[in-house]
Amino acid sequence: MLDFKIRSDNQTGEKYIETSLNGKPLLTTPQLNKGTAFTLEERRIFNLLGKLPPRVETLEEQVDRAYLQYKGYSSPFQQNIYLNNLNDKNQVLFYKLVSEHLSEILPTIYTPIVGSAVKQYSREYRQPRGIYLSYADREYMEEILQNRSNPEIDIIVVTDGESILGIGDQGIGGIDIPVAKLMVYSLCGGINPCRTLPILLDAGTNNQELLDDPFYLGWRHPRISGAEYEQFIEQFVSTIKKLFPKVFLHWEDLGRENARHILQKYQNKLCTFNDDIQGTGVVALAALLAASKITHHPLTEQRIVVLGAGSAGTGISDQIIEALCRHGLSQTEAYRRFWLIDRQGLLLEDDPALTPAQRPYARRREEIAAWTLNKPDFISLEDVVRNVHPTVLIGSSAQPNAFTPKILENMAQFCEKPIIFPLSNPTERCEASPIDILQATKGRALIATGTPFEPVLYNNQLYTIAQCNNALSFPGIGLGILCSGAKHLSDNMLWAACEALSEQSPAFKDISAPLLPSVENAKTVAKHIAKAVARQAIKDKLTESLRDEEIDNIIDQQFWEPRYLPFRRKNDE
Repeated sequence: MLDFKIRSDNQTGEKYIETSLNGKPLLTTPQLNKGTAFTLEERRIFNLLGKLPPRVETLEEQVDRAYLQYKGYSSPFQQNIYLNNLNDKNQVLFYKLVSEHLSEILPTIYTPIVGSAVKQYSREYRQPRGIYLSYADREYMEEILQNRSNPEIDIIVVTDGESILGIGDQGIGGIDIPVAKLMVYSLCGGINPCRTLPILLDAGTNNQELLDDPFYLGWRHPRISGAEYEQFIEQFVSTIKKLFPKVFLHWEDLGRENARHILQKYQNKLCTFNDDIQGTGVVALAALLAASKITHHPLTEQRIVVLGAGSAGTGISDQIIEALCRHGLSQTEAYRRFWLIDRQGLLLEDDPALTPAQRPYARRREEIAAWTLNKPDFISLEDVVRNVHPTVLIGSSAQPNAFTPKILENMAQFCEKPIIFPLSNPTERCEASPIDILQATKGRALIATGTPFEPVLYNNQLYTIAQCNNALSFPGIGLGILCSGAKHLSDNMLWAACEALSEQSPAFKDISAPLLPSVENAKTVAKHIAKAVARQAIKDKLTESLRDEEIDNIIDQQFWEPRYLPFRRKNDE
């Protein structure tokens, strides 16, 4: 672990970094390196004289140069590589640069470009980051975790790489997802990056292309499953609980057979969260709450069709079910508002392949006996839309162009303001582009996408498209949990996050504005969500000694911003 502490001066209260590192090791430690911003006194004390150009620069001057270098790359993938290299050299400079150009650069380090980085991980490998826990090395798990760089850990993001975005099993390359997620926690949620840890659980891969690739860096073995996988996860959770009893454990991109099961098994044993299920659900529900308010069509009266019934699709649906019940429906009534479609078509009760998460949404076969179907043995999305006349259409299928013009036109024929959310990412996996939706619905649709799109000009009106970006939800949830010291994440806390995000909808003031705020406002949104989550934690009695009146001040004080701190030698006062 790195030898440094962030301390406060006893007299002035000013924060400073205390370390014994000096010379080249200090310059090559990204958490500490200030590059040309080291003062002349720091250069003398820490043996840096002559190791840097003589001019002392400000952080702002360094950002200007870094942005010039960033813009020098024409490919978003090359820009992603540049930014990750910068983070490997100077962490504060990296975060300051991205913060200054958040809406422009976030898609480069996060979705959608991170998908390209994941696929090319082994061939573009430059430097390790985070912790790799291989099944083959499981007997050394605790020792491996003790080898981490950051000594104090508040948030861990972990994946096994099985179900990355819309691109599936990517094995060892999945590490780039926790890395990117933690960047977003710091950029949008004010979480100190020196207190975070990305982890890749290498359980093998079933991606034959990776197994055949001579450059592949992961455990070259078919993905483990069943009892072996369960024991691996149990050992991991037990070790995390032992070493970091108060950590917030964030699961990411697990396979559909494991994601919900793991969340439910461990959610009462430590403070844990699955972003694909819960984070996606929060942001999609927030957009839906805003859309329902704008259309003056209550949530309880919506007819909701979801294409893609994996972790994300059922997670979104579960969040909406929770909201419907809070609005007065029984659970049975709430489920009757849904039609879920997966690989086998509309989910039906007599299908033996249904997962536990899908089963509550399955329809009785007699309900569709009178339907007109394109194929008698397969009930497609087109069939469902034609027979149900939905008011809400949500896509989490990773099937590009699945929302065809015919389907969209049919939906608009029976709904004045259809609510259409193609949420799959990256961009090439999106179920429909905003311009296609606007054309098919004659500009009447309320749209939110899972990937960023430029504003669309249709019929001489410019439409700004809301992005259902999880960066609007999980940073605030994490900040609220850390600042409140909550022991668990409750359903009430997730609902508080939903309502808080929905309240920030720009469309309430301007009908042509997007349903959700821009990532430019992500920090403000995160603080708003964090305060709601922390207050709910108090109501749910999941935190000790925290008082409501303290919350605003605690969140503002703990919100990390990228800036250089002065240095002192270890044990110097």
